[in-house]
Amino acid sequence: MLGELNPVLHSQLRLAIVSILMSVEEADFVFLKEQTGSTSGNLSVQIDKLRNSGYITVEKCFVGKKPRTACRITQAGRQAFEEYVNALKTYLRL
Repeated sequence: MLGELNPVLHSQLRLAIVSILMSVEEADFVFLKEQTGSTSGNLSVQIDKLRNSGYITVEKCFVGKKPRTACRITQAGRQAFEEYVNALKTYLRL
């Protein structure tokens, strides 16, 4: 039986965000926007979906007078990503 692909992670942008966060301690909104080529609005929506799923944490603060949004992957997010990759491997027969 093939593994199910997690619908939260199966979105291209959400998968890109989680993939980036797997390799860094944290990433701010500007960095994620640059890396994904996303619009601010779409990135915000997808970050909220990942946060609501418990896959990332989001911390908003100010650096000087500029707002900063920092994202970190949670343990649940790491596990979901690993399960997603393993499910893909079953489809690819790796």
